[in-house]
Amino acid sequence: MKASWKLAAVGLALILAGCNEEKAPQKAEIRPVRTTIVELKPIENDNSAVGEVAPRYESDLGFRVSGKLISRPVDVGDTVKKGDLLAKLEEQDFSNRLRSAKADVDSAEAVLTEAKNAEERQKQLLTNGTTTRANYDAAFKNLNAAQAQLEAAKANYQLASDQLEYTELKADFDGIVTGVGAENGQIVSAGQMVVKLARPEVKEAIFSIPEAAFVNLPKDLPEVVISLLSDTKISTTGTIREVSPVADPATRTYKAKVTLNDPPPQMRFGSSVVGHLRSRSEPVIVLPGSALFDEEGKPAVWRFDAASGTVSLVPVTVDRYETDRVILSSGLEKGDIVVTAGVNRLREGQHVRLDEGAAK
Repeated sequence: MKASWKLAAVGLALILAGCNEEKAPQKAEIRPVRTTIVELKPIENDNSAVGEVAPRYESDLGFRVSGKLISRPVDVGDTVKKGDLLAKLEEQDFSNRLRSAKADVDSAEAVLTEAKNAEERQKQLLTNGTTTRANYDAAFKNLNAAQAQLEAAKANYQLASDQLEYTELKADFDGIVTGVGAENGQIVSAGQMVVKLARPEVKEAIFSIPEAAFVNLPKDLPEVVISLLSDTKISTTGTIREVSPVADPATRTYKAKVTLNDPPPQMRFGSSVVGHLRSRSEPVIVLPGSALFDEEGKPAVWRFDAASGTVSLVPVTVDRYETDRVILSSGLEKGDIVVTAGVNRLREGQHVRLDEGAAK
């Protein structure tokens, strides 16, 4: 009987102990997190684009007269010197015009000689009183007309001579042929491009730049590093010479021209190159992408309060997103401690514990 009372007492004690355990308050969960200290510092921006090498000075050369092309001894890639023959027109018609103009000059000279003799005779007769003043005036008028006719004939002869010379297209400067616009036997008009000639001493790289590339660029642009796309070891520097103020209507990009400084010979016209524009921005806040938290569709971060050991959600403004980091424009101050890992398991006012190596 005494044994049964003892067993009942022990069972009652266990039941009461179990009730007390259920009523004991649970301790708040403390999660480990990784953090970083907010700093304001400039970052290196590297804007790159692919373009091609082109001559800065390139001229479309054509004939000053129309005609049939009978010779074009140069082709794309040829190097020519100043005065070299580039193309030639059929010259028969122009030679005939020159002979005709020469005959007109000879005829005008004969007429002038006759007019001079007639004026001299009339002058002597007028002095002797054997002719009238009207006859002398007529002879003098014919002399002036003959002189004017000779001047016109000489001008026509010079024009015909120039046109005959224009049947030959010659290089105005030392250069490289970069294009042709007509073939032998083709009828070309005056001013039509027959040969495109470029000056080889000044080269530039041409890029198509998207609008986003102009964001956060410094006012004083540094030099651009240009390297061959096929071999990045072959490189040089360049200076931005011109940026188109109007976007291309098809691609919506802006054309940028960069003058190359002492380009290597491997950078031939038409070579594909890649340009890198490296610059330092103004001091900004940079955080890893894992620090961002989505609060109803808006970016925010968890800020750690060292005094209370808790975190609070702070909305931030993102200036731009990059591959593995974000650039903030507002929302935080220098020295703030921000959680960078485990952000999706936190709640407002939660106690956290900094992982080993985390900012404190």
